[in-house]
Amino acid sequence: MVEMVAAMAISGTIGWLVVVSGRPVVQVVFWRCVFGALVLLPVCAAKGYLRAGRITWRQAGLAAAGGLAIVANWLLLFAAYSGASISIATTVYNTQPFMLVALGALFLRERLTLSKLGWLSVSFCGMLLIVQIQPDAGVTQEHYLQGILLALAAAFFYALAALFAKALKGMPPHLIALIQVSVGAVALAPLASHGGWPSGLAVWSTLFTLGAVHTGVMYILLYGAIQKLPTHLTGALSFVYPIVAIVVDGLAFGHRLHPLQAVGAALILLAAAGMTLGWSWRLRRREASA
Repeated sequence: MVEMVAAMAISGTIGWLVVVSGRPVVQVVFWRCVFGALVLLPVCAAKGYLRAGRITWRQAGLAAAGGLAIVANWLLLFAAYSGASISIATTVYNTQPFMLVALGALFLRERLTLSKLGWLSVSFCGMLLIVQIQPDAGVTQEHYLQGILLALAAAFFYALAALFAKALKGMPPHLIALIQVSVGAVALAPLASHGGWPSGLAVWSTLFTLGAVHTGVMYILLYGAIQKLPTHLTGALSFVYPIVAIVVDGLAFGHRLHPLQAVGAALILLAAAGMTLGWSWRLRRREASA
């Protein structure tokens, strides 16, 4: 539980580091991949995951495809911060369980239940409340809506990466993460110099922290926790992430949710929790005691 909470708390501060770095989104994601790979590589080597024949070409291909989806997810989410704020973008991003359900129904023939559709309706109502609110001063309605759409797109690509991960049962998660960030670094290398190379100790420290701590260490903590915790606790503790992100956004940048935004965010997180933890809409009748 400590590992899971730590991983989610680290994730909740990602938006703050992305914004304070002041670098283009593509460059931030590139260095996150590079420094993340440098942390995960010796871990995988020490665990013996890099031995020849450890994985098949099919597994490597699926992990690489998942890596492209993860990179697209990071690019879109980080770009959403400038339009919808870290709080709103992170909340909207937590619609990812519904994206995964939709993809599962399309490609894995998983059944859509009335309960899942009910939680989807609750999430949609929360989304409507958030969209209706006028953005803070300095942000146009167009950029605000663009930020929300970018966060939704990021959630879709995260769900797509999760779908690829479902096909990799038995493959060490640390190795999956290493392949993903390595693919991301290679894919973004031609664009890494866009906006000029980073300079200054503060900028490099921020980028290194994003890669080493918020990717390498966070993945290690997360996967370590997932291997030890039951599914319902993993799902419940994952909601530490958006809560920390909202608090950090308020403390670091003074962003406060409007009352209707707060209600909308609460509905989305409630629906995501209901979906993730499998809450039923049916009220169980108490059996009469004999």
